[in-house]
Amino acid sequence: MPSKYDNIKLKHYDDGIPSVLRKKTLYKKLHFYRKSEVLYQLTCVFCERFLPRYGDRTVDQMVQAARSIKQNITEGFTDGETSFETELKLLGIAKGSTQELLEDYQDYIKRHALPEWAEENTARYENMKRFCKEHSDLNCYTPYFSKWNDEEMANVAICLCHMVDKAMTTFMEKRDRKFVAEGGVRERMTAARLEMRGTQKQIIDRQQQEIQELRRIIDIQQKEIESLKNKINTNQQERPDRPEEPDIPEGPEAPDNPEHPDYLDVPDFRFLSRNLRTRCCTSGPQ
Repeated sequence: MPSKYDNIKLKHYDDGIPSVLRKKTLYKKLHFYRKSEVLYQLTCVFCERFLPRYGDRTVDQMVQAARSIKQNITEGFTDGETSFETELKLLGIAKGSTQELLEDYQDYIKRHALPEWAEENTARYENMKRFCKEHSDLNCYTPYFSKWNDEEMANVAICLCHMVDKAMTTFMEKRDRKFVAEGGVRERMTAARLEMRGTQKQIIDRQQQEIQELRRIIDIQQKEIESLKNKINTNQQERPDRPEEPDIPEGPEAPDNPEHPDYLDVPDFRFLSRNLRTRCCTSGPQ
């Protein structure tokens, strides 16, 4: 029966153990993060050039709002390795800071009676929109920071705020759908444990099969051993009884064997010795 945790995609360590951590997001390659870096640096230069350094809280608010966008994106993706909830929450904060910064630039344009190019829909707006869409790296904007006037910098910042906000909205919708489908860290922990248990069960089943196969081989070998024992016993019973043959020593240790070359007839030898002594005694010296 399929489980609700089957659709959760887990990454694995080199030894095959599942991990509850999500795949790391390379957020620095995302266009809306790179544009948020441009927004922060552009805002710092804009405030230095066109806003008073002292007595205006708008400077601090704009710089902090621009910084909040970039920093919350960074923190959100970093903490998001363990928690969908934290990632969505921090991205939501970054999105709110984008709206705050957008309002500050629009307020500046209104306060200084400058045109907002997006409302005019002129050629310069289309050129600016194309430029901002095709370029996301800071080094593409830095040469213009000292050349653009306040109207141009404010409109570029407004365009970037819209692009960052829209990109984050789309990204968060995808993350939201994924969260609904897979759940958060608790569901990932459960899925990892279930997968690990399934792996352990597979290992146990395989080992039991190996044990059964070894037992079968042992039974076959024991039967072969019993069969060989029976054959040996049968051959011993069918062999006829043979009388034991006396051991006949051979070689120099068998002087009593008549067929031995060193055999001596002891009685004859004694007889000859006795006759020889009698003859020597009777004859005496001549």
